[in-house]
Amino acid sequence: MSMKLFAQDIWNKGKFLRGHKLSSVQIIVSYYILMTMLALTLFYLPMFRQPGSHVPFIDMFFMAVSTISVTGLSTFPIKEVFNEQGVVLLEILFQVGGLGIMMISTFFFIISKRKITLKQRQLIMTDMNQPRLSGIVRLIRTTFTIILGLQIFSGIGFSLYLKLNGYYEHWLDALYYGFYEAISSVTNSGFDITGHSVLPYANDFLFLLAIMVLIFIGGIGFPVLMDVKEWLSDKFSKEPNPFHFRFSLFTKIALFSSVILFIGGTVVIFLLEKNHLFSNMNAIGQGVNSMFYSITTRNAGLQIHDLNNFQTTTLIVFALLMFIGCSPSSVGGGVRTTTIMIIGLYLYSFLKGEHHIKIFGRNIDEEDVRKSMVVFMLSLIMCFSCVIFLTAIEDASLISIIVEVTSAFGTTGLSLGITDDLTTIGKLTIAILMFIGRVGMLYTLMLFIPKKPRDLGYRYPTEKIIIG
Repeated sequence: MSMKLFAQDIWNKGKFLRGHKLSSVQIIVSYYILMTMLALTLFYLPMFRQPGSHVPFIDMFFMAVSTISVTGLSTFPIKEVFNEQGVVLLEILFQVGGLGIMMISTFFFIISKRKITLKQRQLIMTDMNQPRLSGIVRLIRTTFTIILGLQIFSGIGFSLYLKLNGYYEHWLDALYYGFYEAISSVTNSGFDITGHSVLPYANDFLFLLAIMVLIFIGGIGFPVLMDVKEWLSDKFSKEPNPFHFRFSLFTKIALFSSVILFIGGTVVIFLLEKNHLFSNMNAIGQGVNSMFYSITTRNAGLQIHDLNNFQTTTLIVFALLMFIGCSPSSVGGGVRTTTIMIIGLYLYSFLKGEHHIKIFGRNIDEEDVRKSMVVFMLSLIMCFSCVIFLTAIEDASLISIIVEVTSAFGTTGLSLGITDDLTTIGKLTIAILMFIGRVGMLYTLMLFIPKKPRDLGYRYPTEKIIIG
């Protein structure tokens, strides 16, 4: 099936859903459920499987959810089940899960010069978590071009690097694994197709830094990439522009929060492990390893050590970073960086006795503050409840379950090795967390909220209560 036919097929399947007066959120969630079922069906085709491989239905379903949510958790060794064609299929599905169904479908509508209707634009806006319709198509065109171009460019670069530095003897192997590492890093998928993740490159700091850059770009947010592209175009344009380019508030907050989390995570991991797991490394090695885990735990799920060798305190820090995740409108999941930033600003303003949240010369809308609080609290309650539930039914340590839950919700893919030992109920619980992490807690909540809020026509008297 060509990508154009795939795009047309997605829209055709959506006609039934759109005809039943579902909300945009309900339609988008339905699309991802349909895509998960399609992935599950494809995984059972012999052309993508190793000869004689057998996987129970629950494990293959788990794999389908993990792939569409670009999480990276798996209950079986991928190299023992999927062949080379199966890995290519995974790479295609990474694009669908990472970039979004609507972005990919719409991009091929754009290049085929088909008209994008208002309803389609509303679905795109919902899938990409955008606040307004204006500029949606341009955002898709720019983002898709940047992400796809980055994967091709880095795939070629990685292939050349791996071959010339002796990691692989044959060019075909170097191309195969080079492109996989590039696609996996940009889409933040984190699946391990070799059985040892990126452990062979643990001492290759240049390669690790390149992977970190790709992870950062994939998780920073599509509107940020759009703004950076517009800024570069404005900066290097030879024609005079009467309008000075200005970064959006979202871009500033997303970049600022990501940098703060990256630096903070690096420092904390360095201090916790410099005399433990990193004790046999020099200062540069300790720094690069700390940087790598600070950024990979926020979404990519790649690892250069066995996580069981880290201290429990460090694993708790990993769980916190996975719970936060990446920026909105990116390939990542979690509670999102902007949510944490807004809550932090709210606490800061409250302690200063200010009634408005200000940053970068702008006030944060009160509706965004309420949404941030709701998303954070519901996400915390959900993850905490899942930890309690899994602790009761699974034979695993508390820290292993905490890492597993936050990894699923943050669509990260890191694990202490308990995924394949989970019970059927445990695997379904983790699968639901992965799906919610991909769709987003806010949109999951909106599935159960009436499309039109009720107006009671009256208000109760207000009364103060004692707090704290």
